[in-house]
Amino acid sequence: MISALAITYNEETHIESYIKSLAFADEIIIVDSFSTDRTVEIAKQYDVKVISRAFKNFSDQKNFAISQATYDWIVFFDLDEKIPEGLAQEILTTVQMESPFHAYNVKRDFYFMGKRIKYSGFQTDKSVRLFHKNYCKYNGNAVHERIETTETIGMLEHALEHQTYKSFDNYNTKLSLYSKLQAEELFKKDVRPNLIHFLFRPWYRFMHQYFLRLGFLDGKEGFIISYVHAFSVFKRYIQLWAMYRKID
Repeated sequence: MISALAITYNEETHIESYIKSLAFADEIIIVDSFSTDRTVEIAKQYDVKVISRAFKNFSDQKNFAISQATYDWIVFFDLDEKIPEGLAQEILTTVQMESPFHAYNVKRDFYFMGKRIKYSGFQTDKSVRLFHKNYCKYNGNAVHERIETTETIGMLEHALEHQTYKSFDNYNTKLSLYSKLQAEELFKKDVRPNLIHFLFRPWYRFMHQYFLRLGFLDGKEGFIISYVHAFSVFKRYIQLWAMYRKID
């Protein structure tokens, strides 16, 4: 009744616990972008279907995974999201009843540097993690892909833990990847960077996250998050500028 899907690249740290947390699903399908670590090796130790496929963008990869699903109901979690038992049970109950919705948001509790971040823009963090494949698909740009549906989206009661932080360098590397993908999208749209992009956009990102979204209430962690996210905006336009200059 439920297909659990995931896309992976070098997730050997998370893959085993992730697969175990999806024991409630009737099948697990992992679409891997040719990982260079032990992700695929570990996954194949379990009753999991692993497909290797080149990565184009997040929407394309996730929609391909959906096309491989046997069952109508899909759960699509990220590898750094922890699925508590209460949420797993709620998902089972939801798909077994006559549901009025074909997609459900799940609230996400964001953790950074070992601390639960309650503000900094994450206080309203939620994402569709359960949906019916005949009514939903992913759409959006290179990074901020989202579920596209004409249906009303419901909300599950239980939240999940979003443990995106492994180390500062790892988190910064992840943001750098997002900056690069966003720069590539802007390049395709023929957007040319100027002083507003270099000066105002990073400044606004910091002010918005730290002050308007109350990041200062998260202490030093809130300042660090706001700073590195602002810097990732700056890097986006540096990378875009380098593309026009044909600089690697």
